[in-house]
Amino acid sequence: MSATLAGWLQALALVGALALCYRPLGDYIAKLLTSARHLRIERGLYKVVGVDGDADQRWPVYLRSVLAFSAVSVLFLYGLIRLQTHLLLSLGVPQMAAHQAWNTAISFTTNTNWQSYSGESAMGHLVQMAGLAVQNFVSAAVGIAVVAALIRGFTRNRTDRLGNFWVDLTRIVLRLLLPVSIVFALVLVANGVVQNFHGFHELTTLTGNPQAIPGGPVASQEVIKELGTNGGGFYNANSAHPFENPTGLTNWLEIFLLLVISFSLPRTFGRMVGDHRQGYAIVAVMGLFWVASAALITFAEAHHSGTALQAAGGAMEGKEQRFGIAASSLFAASTTLTSTGAVNSFHDSFTPFGGGLTIFNMMLGEIAPGGTGSGLYGMLILAIVAVFVAGLMVGRTPEYLGKKLGGREMKFASLYILTTPAIVLIGTGVAMALPAERAGMLNSGPHGFSEVLYAFTSAANNNGSAFAGITVNTPWYDTAFGLAMVLGRFLPMVFVLALAGSLARQQPVPATPGTLPTHKPLFVGLLSGVVLIVVGLTYFPALALGPIAEGLH
Repeated sequence: MSATLAGWLQALALVGALALCYRPLGDYIAKLLTSARHLRIERGLYKVVGVDGDADQRWPVYLRSVLAFSAVSVLFLYGLIRLQTHLLLSLGVPQMAAHQAWNTAISFTTNTNWQSYSGESAMGHLVQMAGLAVQNFVSAAVGIAVVAALIRGFTRNRTDRLGNFWVDLTRIVLRLLLPVSIVFALVLVANGVVQNFHGFHELTTLTGNPQAIPGGPVASQEVIKELGTNGGGFYNANSAHPFENPTGLTNWLEIFLLLVISFSLPRTFGRMVGDHRQGYAIVAVMGLFWVASAALITFAEAHHSGTALQAAGGAMEGKEQRFGIAASSLFAASTTLTSTGAVNSFHDSFTPFGGGLTIFNMMLGEIAPGGTGSGLYGMLILAIVAVFVAGLMVGRTPEYLGKKLGGREMKFASLYILTTPAIVLIGTGVAMALPAERAGMLNSGPHGFSEVLYAFTSAANNNGSAFAGITVNTPWYDTAFGLAMVLGRFLPMVFVLALAGSLARQQPVPATPGTLPTHKPLFVGLLSGVVLIVVGLTYFPALALGPIAEGLH
């Protein structure tokens, strides 16, 4: 079987598996978010933390709950990392520097999982399990909880209540993320992913040299790393490491896991608003961008004009032989279109246009399908903008799902769209203006600029993957990226929840012959155009200085 045919088959199998899960998983998530019944273990947890599970929250209270929980998570994880040398299963790893520990705590709490360290040599098993893996669960749940609040803003009328954050968080972890993770962790272990409490085994290689082989509870973290669109690897090589991703089958499963919840959430949206056609329209736009990105990256990596690359059958530098170009490109497209950040190849070694597409994927806001929750609320914000643009064209007050989109709603949507580009472009500009930070680039010229641009794009969009090459474990970069991750995660949530509160207070308006149908192909095309024009072109000058300039040269 040719590599091209194998690539097509695994992509088609992935589409089929995601299509099969779309309806049952989306309906299940909708059910757990709307159910009035609390499980016994959930009632026990509410009692311990003093939460009334039947009390809904106003949007400012919901937001304060999100921020307070995240702040406590940062402090707890920071303390755990700094004290790990005194804890069990520390494996004798040295203490992490304060600026790097702060960056890491921010990174995992914001669902970014940016890593400026080598996992197997910087983290003990207890910190990996009780710190990083726990945040993989709860940070993913926070994103789903926020989009649930936004959907309630569409479905509720003349109220200031959006649900209860603590109830949403608990249900998402206990009823969704944990059960699926247990099942697929066993599947990964059965296919060769490591799961033990071993430290380092000293072995002698075939050449007679000693080598330390690290073990650890890898599979249990690997599954939630992908399922929760987190991305932080147990090992430095991430999903290119054979202990995390040993075979082509595990590679396919990991791509499936990082996409399945985000691609199913549009069904949840359609079910909760009472119109499944709305979910189909949203998932159609997500699917179009995902397919286009995967195809373009694969083409760029397989058809480069370089003599050496043609002799090798494509750009194989930085890619695993056991995956090849097709699986590596599919993984790269999927991980940068979501907020996962896991990698099974190194994007710094991609061709200029292939690497540039991975940057562009993140610049779109990771909405195809995006992170768990964050992808859907990002797409819904853009849908609101698309409806507003259509209203301007025909001279009507825009309406979306029975809610009028006035000045207040559009201000929140505009601030959401402008936040991340401001963080990315300002951060990149400051880094390029500082001689010491420019010296951290492995490459000069456009490729070196792409390294810095990729890093800030990844941090601000809570992706966490790295272009590689750039030296980021410095006080300046750890601080700058930490700020980018915090602002890129929580400022958009402020605007999303404020928008949800504004929508929930409205009285619904009936549809009229002049109302734009938001479930038809015309709207799918309009929304796709808004994504490309309003979001994508914002970054075109920066892309022209980096991957486009390198590719044309």
